[in-house]
Amino acid sequence: MSKELSYTIEEVSQLLKVSKLTLYDLVKKGQLPVFRVGRQMRIDAKDLEVYINNHKTNQQPTFQPSAAVPHRNETKNNIVISGQDLVLDILGKHIEKNTSYKPLRSFTGSLNSLISMYNGEGDIVSLHLFDGDTGEYNLPYIKRILVGYPFILINLLARKAGFYVKKGNPLNLTSWADLKREDVKIINREKGSGARILLDEQLRINEIPTRKIKGYDHEETNHLSVASAVSTGIADVGVGIEKAAKIVGIDFIPLITEQYDLVILKTTETEQLISTIKGILSSPQFNSEITSLGDYDTSQIGKIIYETY
Repeated sequence: MSKELSYTIEEVSQLLKVSKLTLYDLVKKGQLPVFRVGRQMRIDAKDLEVYINNHKTNQQPTFQPSAAVPHRNETKNNIVISGQDLVLDILGKHIEKNTSYKPLRSFTGSLNSLISMYNGEGDIVSLHLFDGDTGEYNLPYIKRILVGYPFILINLLARKAGFYVKKGNPLNLTSWADLKREDVKIINREKGSGARILLDEQLRINEIPTRKIKGYDHEETNHLSVASAVSTGIADVGVGIEKAAKIVGIDFIPLITEQYDLVILKTTETEQLISTIKGILSSPQFNSEITSLGDYDTSQIGKIIYETY
């Protein structure tokens, strides 16, 4: 490998066949050095080679960062924020501006991020997981998955979720039951995402077998891709949030108000992080930035939904 070569987190994830959250955890622990080009993190090829060679021989890597790459970031205060909403980027900006933490962004879906947190990966996980049995968001899943871990669940915002449909809603799609119609083709989200959980729970509640849903196995990995698939005629309908519909110029049929929360494990190491997040969420400046985006309800922002001791 040439020492001038470097990789993105995505590229290293594909090379090593591991999740991006696993890589973020290595970065956070200082086991894999990174540097930034603008807002993008990159890993020097030489450092990656050192990590791979040490891993092969089961040794703890001892890095001497490549001299070719200046301004390498300290890793001791890196934190990983999981989720896709733009609001998380704004949260990361406030964290970096006002503290010694360096936020890293993972775009893994809610359920997979929560499972990764149970396995020791990730620091702040954003959730919008609908539970069809209780009608609640997030807490039923956290109680089942973060077994044995103390945690705090804090509200970030509420937002509408529903159908992406073509302009004018030509198929008159207004309810979950409409998805079983033979003339309707959907575009789905990936397993583990909040939108996929919402769809699957609604299909279960309405006793609609997934095999009856045209397009169910066609998956995209973000709201914008789903909305674009509807816009271009690849599908008639998809499930997501309103903002993506506005971006691509299609109609949005609201069906449910999502509770979008943040979960953080409570440890000695996260006491300061939790205090930092509480402070940011209570600040008028942060609230103002979120409300200026539109389509978000911040009336409960910062509210502690649940906390274990």
